[in-house]
Amino acid sequence: MPETELTGVFRDRRDTGHRLGDRLAAKYSGADAIVLGLPRGGVPVADEVARRLGAPLDVIVVRKLGAPFNPEFAIGAIASGGIVYLSPYGLDQAGLDEADVEPLVARERAELARREELYRRGRGPLEIEDKTVFLVDDGIATGSTMEAAVLAVRTASPRRVIVASPTASRSAVALLERAADAVEVLKVPEPYFAVGLWYASFPQLSDDEVVDILARHHGAAGTDGSKS
Repeated sequence: MPETELTGVFRDRRDTGHRLGDRLAAKYSGADAIVLGLPRGGVPVADEVARRLGAPLDVIVVRKLGAPFNPEFAIGAIASGGIVYLSPYGLDQAGLDEADVEPLVARERAELARREELYRRGRGPLEIEDKTVFLVDDGIATGSTMEAAVLAVRTASPRRVIVASPTASRSAVALLERAADAVEVLKVPEPYFAVGLWYASFPQLSDDEVVDILARHHGAAGTDGSKS
C-alpha cells in the first residue's frame, strides 16, 4: 500500500511502543539508556520502549507554542530547563516576532511548571549525563516540540540523544536529524496530516493516566534513580 494511503497502521499507543521498542532494542542493545516520554501521548509509548530496553522511564515536559489565531499551528515550544525554541518559519507564517509571543511563553511556562510538579510527585529528574537518551512521542508532525526537547536534554550532557516515534512527517525527520544524534521512526507517511490518523485507537490521555504510568514504572523499578 502506498504511504499516502496509510491509515490506522497502528492499533494503539501500546502497540506502537512494542514495535518501536523491538526496533530500538535490536539497534541499541547494551546502551546505557534512559527513556524520556513527552506527555501526554508519548508516555505510554515510552513506557513500552523502556520495558523493552530494560531502561528507566521519566518524562520531559514540553509545551507547544501555538499561534494566537490558530493554537494548532506551532510557532515554537518550551521545555524543562528554561529552553525556548521559536521556529523562524512559524513566526514568519504567523506574521509575528519574538516580542509578540512573550505573553504566550509566560503563560505556557506556568502550565509547564504545573505539569512538572504533577507528574514528578516530588521526584527529581533522572541523571542523564553520559547516558544514551531516547526521546519518545506518539507522533511528530512539525518537529518543533521535539526539537525543544532535544535542546533541553543537551544541556545535561548526555552521550547521545535519539529521537524515537512511531510516525513523523518527512520535514520533521529532516529537522530533527540536524538536532539529534539519530532519528528512529517506523513510518514516514506523506502527506502527513494529523498524528491520530495513523492509529486505529487514539484517545486523549489525562494527567492522571500519565501519573499512573510513571508510578507503576517507578514502583516496579524499586527506585526513582533521580538526582539528589
